[in-house]
Amino acid sequence: MKYLVYDTIYIENRNKPTVTLAYKYFINDAESAASSRGLPGIRLVPEPIISECSVMEDIEAGVDEVFDNIIAKLTTPLTEEEKSPKQKEAEEPARIIFKGDLEEVNRFFYQRGWMEGLPIIPPTEEAVARMLTGTDLPPDHLVARLEPRMGKATVEKIAVNAVMAGALPTYMPVLIAGVKALASSPMADVWAVSTGAWAPFWIINGPIRKDLNINDGFGTLSPGEIANTTIGRAMALITKNIRGVRKEIEDMGVLGNPAKYCLVTGENEEDSLWEPLHVERGLEKEDSAISLSFPNCYLQVHSYSTDDMGLLRTIIYNIAPRMMGQISLMMTPGNARTLANKGWTKEKIKAYVMENAHTDMDHLPQYYMPGDEKKDPKQEVPLIMARPGQPPPIQIFVAGGWGSWTGILSGQPGITEKIELPANWDKLVAKYRNVVPTYVRY
Repeated sequence: MKYLVYDTIYIENRNKPTVTLAYKYFINDAESAASSRGLPGIRLVPEPIISECSVMEDIEAGVDEVFDNIIAKLTTPLTEEEKSPKQKEAEEPARIIFKGDLEEVNRFFYQRGWMEGLPIIPPTEEAVARMLTGTDLPPDHLVARLEPRMGKATVEKIAVNAVMAGALPTYMPVLIAGVKALASSPMADVWAVSTGAWAPFWIINGPIRKDLNINDGFGTLSPGEIANTTIGRAMALITKNIRGVRKEIEDMGVLGNPAKYCLVTGENEEDSLWEPLHVERGLEKEDSAISLSFPNCYLQVHSYSTDDMGLLRTIIYNIAPRMMGQISLMMTPGNARTLANKGWTKEKIKAYVMENAHTDMDHLPQYYMPGDEKKDPKQEVPLIMARPGQPPPIQIFVAGGWGSWTGILSGQPGITEKIELPANWDKLVAKYRNVVPTYVRY
């Protein structure tokens, strides 16, 4: 929807009258997209059918229903307000916006739409100042402007959301790199506002994993570690409060995605015989890095058998036909070692998956599209397709505990950003290193 509105604005700026058709439940999204580009008064026509509709009688009925409205919108003279739309001017926020106890602060923030439904730590001046000790950058330093709202992600705003999430100051370098990844990731704004509810997936590499006690072993995608949990939550709050991605206004995920609460892991480099993900993408092993991709579903599969071919067949027979974009393969240390010891490099695994992951034509939406009625329903079609001249859209990394399971995430292509550390890093790490859970043994 967003890019249709941008196209409308592009044409309108050339003095050509336009009307944008928007599914009636997406009008909020269209209006937000227009406002973010400084043209809140574009003419929209609500339509009664979804854009994916393939039932011709419904399509024809929908066209009939809106046709007169389209003509009216194109031929009716502009109102004075439409001729000179007034953009709401952003107010300079006050430093102190509310005073009260913890419950009152949480209720105030929630009613303002600044939370995702879980309690937050109030971002007091003192708490934000402590968070800022995690970086050498000044508070007003602009890290990036984030779409779709083009919100200014300053260091201080990042710190505010980090405090709200319950993060530690040592996480600031990771969050700053994460913001840079969001800004440079191709079409990250599209995945944020899509009906598909793509969730940001963060993989952390390098020495910083140990400094922050990032979990890359047993239960790495489960709740339990403050680093994994609050890094993911802080980036989710940054997405809501700085990027301007709000449920049912810009984020039009039809089913939603529980992974949007938190999807963070480290890569278990110590138990892997392959080069780590960040090294594969051009960084040094000694560098710390964060990688971002956007899956919208996650499948964990028990291995068919524990030999190399059983592990590979587990992968190719469990890639869903409707998975789109990049496939991320999350390999447990034991499975990864089995494959590596049999001579399977990451490149060989990718080639095997590309060559052998197939399905019948009638398992794919292309078969049901009108046009060529002579399609063979049992024609074998590759499940994953690489663009010409591009490497296979498969990401492989090692994480999780010692067991025979494989994680398969379908998503959109990833990007890796180097993490820059402040000068006082060793002292800062020493201060917070022991913030770890100690469980009572029964």
